[in-house]
Amino acid sequence: MPADPIPSAMKVLVTDPIADAGLDLLREAGHEVETAYDVAGRALLDAVADANALVVRSGTEVTAEVFEAAPDLIIVGRAGIGVDNIDVEAATDHGVIVANAPEGNVRAAAEHTVAMTFAAARSIPQAHIRLRAGEWAKGDFLGTEVNGKTLGVVGFGRVGQEVAKRLANLGMDVVTYDPYISQERADRIGAELVEDLDTCLDRADFLSIHTPLTPETEHMIGEEELAQLEGGYVINCARGGIIDEPALAEAVEDGILAGAAIDVFGEEPVDPDNPLLAVDDVVVTPHLGASTEAAQENVAVSTAEQVVAAFAEEPVTNALNAPSVDESAFTAIEPYLELAATAGKIAVQLYDGRIGSVEVEYAGEIANENVDLITASALEGVFRPLEWQVNAVNAHRVAEERGIDVRESKTRQSEDFQSLVTVTVGEGEDSVSVCGTQFAGDEPRIVRIDQFRVEAVPYGHMLVARNRDVPGVIGFIGTVLGNHDVNISGMFNGRETIGGEALSVYTLDDPVGDDVLAELEGDDRILETNYIALDNGV
Repeated sequence: MPADPIPSAMKVLVTDPIADAGLDLLREAGHEVETAYDVAGRALLDAVADANALVVRSGTEVTAEVFEAAPDLIIVGRAGIGVDNIDVEAATDHGVIVANAPEGNVRAAAEHTVAMTFAAARSIPQAHIRLRAGEWAKGDFLGTEVNGKTLGVVGFGRVGQEVAKRLANLGMDVVTYDPYISQERADRIGAELVEDLDTCLDRADFLSIHTPLTPETEHMIGEEELAQLEGGYVINCARGGIIDEPALAEAVEDGILAGAAIDVFGEEPVDPDNPLLAVDDVVVTPHLGASTEAAQENVAVSTAEQVVAAFAEEPVTNALNAPSVDESAFTAIEPYLELAATAGKIAVQLYDGRIGSVEVEYAGEIANENVDLITASALEGVFRPLEWQVNAVNAHRVAEERGIDVRESKTRQSEDFQSLVTVTVGEGEDSVSVCGTQFAGDEPRIVRIDQFRVEAVPYGHMLVARNRDVPGVIGFIGTVLGNHDVNISGMFNGRETIGGEALSVYTLDDPVGDDVLAELEGDDRILETNYIALDNGV
């Protein structure tokens, strides 16, 4: 977790309209909210320069340049599902959380997809227009029933699953193509999971798109794919750009497809010359999938809650680029976040050499928990004394970029303590390990450094001395510290064997200078000394 305390009042920049409920929640939490709708280019860079959070919908492009211009940014909240307008890689590089609100508009998007399916199958808007124009064109519209037809779902995430459930209840068979969904999940919904897109297209009478827009999915439905759907319908209420729009317009116009229903476009607002607007059997709506009062309030509140959580260093439940944990499980791991970070800080300051690996070991009850966030905190602790710009968001990325191997291990067996967290840094056989635990009342303790058993309260300033286990050493160290007006608040001495090597840990009220360490190491009984700075403690 960040070493510096986070101020209570933060600045939130909102660049796309969201429901007042979300804005009110941010203000009630004590934060400053600034709305700057429709800003772009230099105006956006200027507006975000001093922001701690940025809240957007699909209208704001959050590029690498935006992150460069916002050194104080902690989180970007997307009030909705899709984040293709946000450079998540750049956010991670800058240690900025990206979080969306995937649940808030799922129902609304699914219901709109179902509505668009029926609108296309029964030519509802076309019949409406003709009747309003005074024509009783009953004989011109022969609809298609969905009962007994096959629904092909491309992308089986939350919205795709909700659409499948609703239309399956209306008598449709469901096949789905999604390389990232399990067979078990598809079976639970009652959908047949197929191996490739071609199989899904060949089987489908109605094709519903529910994938995000990525380089892999852009124009994934083109002329050849549409030909495989001969006589069928295409519905896209996901993201524009997934379907080749001119190819779709031509396929419907030429009668290859019976119709289509499109809510999203590659360019929004849609160009008046877009060929889809000129085809009678294509139903179009202006990106209305999430446009219900309930959905807009839900996503606004959800996004605001995640911004507030990020400011408070609490779990951001829908973080896309940071370790996250359910709120119900956070209580169990919270005490170990700072403990792991502190163990990492101590280990790296004790280690003198190139860091090639970091290993985090969990023993006892803590091994039963989701420890991703603890491991990220340990990495942050290791990297922070090196003055690398790092937090739980980009800790793994920093390690990867520097060629540092990160390992994590668990065991349910723990010596003498309910839970132990051990952070080891090193290169090959040369390493330093620091082990910590939580005593009753969430009191952190360092209980082992390498092979030495200790009991140190990790706070503020520490002196770690390796020395020969002979009489007078502890008194000598105390005298030197006293001569330099350094007060000892606590100490612990550990040894392997009588007369062998010992390790002493002193917690101090004051920092220790190089002159003090040099004086200590001038005595041949002292093998090594290290001053450990822990900011203001854990």
